[in-house]
Amino acid sequence: MSDFHKVHAAIKRAYSLVNFSIYNNIHKEYEFKKQTILADESLTENEKSEAINILTISYDGDKLIINEGTKRICENCNKECLATSFCEHCVRNYLKAKFSNWTSGNDNIDNLLQECQMKAISPDQIPEWIPYNNFRNIKYLTKGGFSKIYTAKWINGWYNEWDTKEQRLKRYGEYLIILKKLENVENANRNWFEEVCNLEIF
Repeated sequence: MSDFHKVHAAIKRAYSLVNFSIYNNIHKEYEFKKQTILADESLTENEKSEAINILTISYDGDKLIINEGTKRICENCNKECLATSFCEHCVRNYLKAKFSNWTSGNDNIDNLLQECQMKAISPDQIPEWIPYNNFRNIKYLTKGGFSKIYTAKWINGWYNEWDTKEQRLKRYGEYLIILKKLENVENANRNWFEEVCNLEIF
């Protein structure tokens, strides 16, 4: 068993030790942080592996954002991919195959979410349409910006990792979240989206 707090404290130390004048790109930074973790005698081997896995997922996201880095051939889809902890093409194909399984009831919203999913840079940063019945214990909290704010439990939770063996996205599990009720969703258009983007974040 690994110690969550020890692992994240070690990662934080590794970040704080980076000399950006020497490690001046994401690839050099990643290698330095990885070597720092490996040399950390306060961690068990399992904790080192967990820390490096967390660093690698973050590094994969950085590579996809700047579209730069050493590519590899995915053993599943045989395409060149930048990520090492998952294959961005396999993740997107998995999401695309599920497009017909969900709908918000509004084509504009569906198209926007699908477009964002096809640009996802990490398994834990995938926007989704979540049906209302996937929430429970919904409670009013306050009013903020132009809408009412609630707390709720998301029954399944968000996607948080790619299972290479099973070739599917895995979910975090039940999670406490904040919900913001937006008005007039059924008539969403460009102006509605612009208004949503300008809402204050709670």
